[in-house]
Amino acid sequence: MNSAARIEAFLEMMSAERGAAENTLSSYRRDLEDASDAIDGGLAGAAAVNIRAYLDDIAARGFAPTSQARKLSAIRQFFKFLYAEGLRADDPTGTLDSPKKGRPLPKTMSEADTGRLIDRAALEAGDPGNDTGRGDSAWLGALRLHALVEVLYATGLRVSELVGLPVTVAQRDDRLFMVRGKGDKERMVPLSAKARTAMRSWLAARAKVPAFADSPFLFPAASNSGYLSRQVFARDLKGLAARAGIASAKISPHVLRHAFASHLLQNGADLRAVQQLLGHADISTTQIYTHVLEERLVRLVNDHHPLAD
Repeated sequence: MNSAARIEAFLEMMSAERGAAENTLSSYRRDLEDASDAIDGGLAGAAAVNIRAYLDDIAARGFAPTSQARKLSAIRQFFKFLYAEGLRADDPTGTLDSPKKGRPLPKTMSEADTGRLIDRAALEAGDPGNDTGRGDSAWLGALRLHALVEVLYATGLRVSELVGLPVTVAQRDDRLFMVRGKGDKERMVPLSAKARTAMRSWLAARAKVPAFADSPFLFPAASNSGYLSRQVFARDLKGLAARAGIASAKISPHVLRHAFASHLLQNGADLRAVQQLLGHADISTTQIYTHVLEERLVRLVNDHHPLAD
């Protein structure tokens, strides 16, 4: 079995046994095929010295430490699979050190800027309780964008989870709903009254579009997936930010997800609760927000300690 066949076998295992998402499988494929093409004789038969030379090469090519670490992680997983299946008698990655990488603070938005962004989306969508009769594609797009922004900030969903929401989420008008996230795991997230109102307005407009009638998705589109693409939402969000007087370069769906988490922590939420809401499997992932907790503790002491200046 050559390297290409073994990579395919590894990806099949990741899909069937671990429920890896399509984006994860595509990322693994790119990283493993890149390494296999760069190493003489392919990746499956590589020794530690070959893999170390490959890592040195991508570092010299200017890949960020985070990218280097991601590629090494994919290679490690691949060789663990080969060893477990008896296709290799050793694991050549066991002696390799991970690239040193810093942990940058997540980009986020202030509560004021987030409020301006949502207010602008609401303004462009018009009065949610009043059908203005415009019925044009621009108004339809504004209603959709308002619903997307409200739901994203209310829930902190990953953008892939948001755009792929089933239409039943809006039809039930529940305060909580289940979302299927990474690794096919489900979690419960709350939905604010404002988000439910925006979704109902979008649902009413959506019902008037014949092409959307049979779609199971809340945000349907003429795409391979059947729902709005992440790229289209990101583009529309940047346009909204510019119209709200916010630098569009600083805005993305992921930034709004970070804002959701940061603002919860700033206002007293527990780190474990935020972990569950974000769908992080490990608390260490959520700990990128510890700087927010530190700021809150300093403010708490300064505001309430009897000897504070």
